[in-house]
Amino acid sequence: VQLVESGGSSVQAGESLRLTCAVSGSTDKRYCMGWFRQAPGKEREEVARRSMFATLTYAESVKGRFTVSKDNVKNTLYLQMTNLRPEDTAEYYCAADDRWTCDLIGAPEYNYRGLGTQVTVSS
Repeated sequence: VQLVESGGSSVQAGESLRLTCAVSGSTDKRYCMGWFRQAPGKEREEVARRSMFATLTYAESVKGRFTVSKDNVKNTLYLQMTNLRPEDTAEYYCAADDRWTCDLIGAPEYNYRGLGTQVTVSS
C-alpha cells in the first residue's frame, strides 16, 4: 500500500488544518491506520490511530482538538486539527499496518508510512 500525505502548512496558534492521507494499492485489506509526528530533535510521537475495527485512540496532548476520520469510498484518511498550538509543530506522517498484531502497537511502528507533511504553528 502507498500513502501520500497533504495539507500541511504554516498557521497561527488557534487556527485549524486538515491533513489528508491518500491510500492506494491493496485497499481491499483491513488495515490499522494512524498519524504520528516528529519534531526536530524529538522522538516520534503517535497522534492518533484507528484500529482494524475502527476504534479510535488519541494522544492525551491532542484529545479534544484533533479528529481522525476515514472515507472508505475515497480510500482517504483525514486528520482534522483545531486550536493548533506551537507545540504541534512537526512533520506529520500517515501510517498503516496490515498485520494482525497492529492493534497492539502504535502508529510509529506500523509497517507502511508516507513521506510526511510539515505543520508549523506560530504563536
